[in-house]
Amino acid sequence: MTNIIMLGLVSFFMDLSAEMVYPLIPLYLSAVFGSTPALVGVVEGIAESTASLLKVFSGYLTDKYQRKKPLAFLGYAAGLVYKVALLLSSSWTGVLAARVTDRLGKGIRTTPRDVMVSDSAEEGNLGGAFGVHKALDMLGAALGILLAYLLLRGLGGGSGAYRRIFLLSMVPAALSLMMFLFIKEKRVAREAKKRERFWKQARLLDRPLKLYLLIALLFTLGNSSNTFLLLRARAAGFDDVNVILLYFLYNLSASLLAIPFGRLSDRVGRKALLLGGYLVFSLVYFGFAFAKEAWLLVALFALYGLYTAMTAGVERALIAEISPPALKGTMLGLHATLVGVALLPASLVFGLLWTSFGPQVPFVFGASLALLSALPLLMFFKPAGKPAQP
Repeated sequence: MTNIIMLGLVSFFMDLSAEMVYPLIPLYLSAVFGSTPALVGVVEGIAESTASLLKVFSGYLTDKYQRKKPLAFLGYAAGLVYKVALLLSSSWTGVLAARVTDRLGKGIRTTPRDVMVSDSAEEGNLGGAFGVHKALDMLGAALGILLAYLLLRGLGGGSGAYRRIFLLSMVPAALSLMMFLFIKEKRVAREAKKRERFWKQARLLDRPLKLYLLIALLFTLGNSSNTFLLLRARAAGFDDVNVILLYFLYNLSASLLAIPFGRLSDRVGRKALLLGGYLVFSLVYFGFAFAKEAWLLVALFALYGLYTAMTAGVERALIAEISPPALKGTMLGLHATLVGVALLPASLVFGLLWTSFGPQVPFVFGASLALLSALPLLMFFKPAGKPAQP
């Protein structure tokens, strides 16, 4: 459990740093550089998708060399470089380069970190382990957003205020890297033999794993960047400071609920939680499409946290559970890659639909695709027993 807590603290501090910055990006792009929602979609889509190509490769290296800790450290170090790049940016292309740097780091670190969480979990508590990690991750995010809110409120608007916050966000990023001193990496002894290429091992993947990867891909095509939720709140009349406070509510909600839902998935199964999460997501997106009252938008951000708590850690636990043991990292990386690559067309389509037809159409599109994704999950997805051994 100590290892899981320390890995959680790594994510806690890095997410504190990241979320001091992330909710400011769409505001920074629009207020300082005059970017449109479509351009925000381009920045987020390219950043997420480009970096996601590394996730499956990172997973493959994790499985092949069993060197998870150094790989994760390298990825987290990119989070510190990201803040420096933001400080040096003088246009939206500079912000794009900084975002790509950050997402590249996430692409490198996510899979080896998730494998370390899985390796450190006690038997029968895999969902709970991912729930603890996700709770600390989201708590750091919530506190980072709260700090961004307080700092922006105190410093006022303008380019100078944003840059001061970018500079301060480097402190928790450095603390995140220090936490690696206390993490012990568990290595699995492997027989010295030539490792087959991934595509030759694909025959070991059972039908439920393949089906879930396809379902996740379909769902993500309607699940664009969270920056559009912030822009929606801003378009509804919330000022920049209060938009950040709404994002804090979302992260706090997810943090408080992640552990209970992770443990619940250990008892009732992952499928029930994921199906419920897809339905909550659809409800939230339909709400964002038509909400006009301020109180309803507040409630929707809290419900969005419920969706995250029901799915984020649970789906990682599911994939770790049904993957062949020697391909666990590769499969976690492949899932992250598919989701990340889908974010590019998702964000581009979302931004274009918003620019052309207003915010209602893209949110209805996302809600509808979530309902469509829930159907094969409900009707055809049946988790198998013990996965095949390579």
